Amino acid sequence: MNVEKRTLILLPGLLCDDALWAHQSAFLSEFAHVIVSDLTREDNIPDMARHVLTRAPEKFALAGLSMGGYVAQEIMRQAPHRVLSLALIDTNAHADQPAQTARRRALMDEAEHGQFIGVGRKLLPALVHPDSAKNEEIVATVLGMAARVGKNAFLRQQNAIMHRVDGRADLARVDCPTLVMCGAEDMLAPVELHQEMAAAIGDNADLVVIEHCGHLSPIERPEEVSAALFDWLQGI
Repeated sequence: MNVEKRTLILLPGLLCDDALWAHQSAFLSEFAHVIVSDLTREDNIPDMARHVLTRAPEKFALAGLSMGGYVAQEIMRQAPHRVLSLALIDTNAHADQPAQTARRRALMDEAEHGQFIGVGRKLLPALVHPDSAKNEEIVATVLGMAARVGKNAFLRQQNAIMHRVDGRADLARVDCPTLVMCGAEDMLAPVELHQEMAAAIGDNADLVVIEHCGHLSPIERPEEVSAALFDWLQGI
């Protein structure tokens, strides 16, 4: 890796903030200038991508988890020449499916009618491995992020996720080193979807599957995620 530090932009998922990337930010700060983007202000994926791009340096490495992965893919559509390397983590390239949209609308309705405080805990079983759901520190981190993001941003983010485009055809145009990584027990974005993305990207992609891990891999298996991102950054 060059002596001069590269910029690494980390994109959080739904109801997540910089606490999602706490271990990675600390671990990688020796090797990169780490920025965690705020994805709480816009209500659609293209505007989220533009928000990131207007605040980013000319060239940067880019990693996104879940919703952040959707934004990362949109950045690759809007400004692929600016991305030195790409990491797609616990995410997928499909548009939202009808059953998924229906569940989102139900949660949005619940949040709008005064029950937002329970949304984070309701989502928890789908977000983490069952063993992680018993870990008080992990649970506190997940619920703390949800509380800080808040109801209004949650509604904006869900709207953005529901209306994302199908990006599978765009993956073949990704021509930078790409890490595709997920938890082996990710219920929201299963391993098969990451295998599909890696195959579509082709020779530029490396697939990493983290065992005993759910959807929020940077929190559940922080050392392994940080190590994989370190190895990925060496390819810049």
